[in-house]
Amino acid sequence: VPSAVHEALAGVDHVLHAGDVGSMDVITELEAIAPVSAVLGNTDYGINLPLSRVEVFAGYKCLIHHIVDLPAPSALLHDLITTEKPKVIVFGHTHIPYAKQLGGVWFLNPGSACSPRGGSVASVAIAEIENGQLCVEHRDLT
Repeated sequence: VPSAVHEALAGVDHVLHAGDVGSMDVITELEAIAPVSAVLGNTDYGINLPLSRVEVFAGYKCLIHHIVDLPAPSALLHDLITTEKPKVIVFGHTHIPYAKQLGGVWFLNPGSACSPRGGSVASVAIAEIENGQLCVEHRDLT
């Protein structure tokens, strides 16, 4: 895990990892920063992580799922959204930073700290809930 990640995440309450972890050593290192909730990515082989997770932060239900396929989510994801009714969906897969509210749900991709794509730079996202409102900031790690 690059030192820039440690600096960018210093002081956070929780780390969400949306897959393509690479190794459980990454999770162990991130746990030194804050508790970690992670899901399996499509490049994670032999790693024991769930396909999806739900966490709640300050009343915001957050679904973590690696592949979202906007604008037409898969049947599995559609079912999860219908069942869980999250306010935030954190996803990975594209490795491209993204934050947009669609149909009352925030879709958030932090980008990638180690393997950015699509012309993006290495990044993480910091999400804060202030006065009941979600505020998201992508942080450039370069």
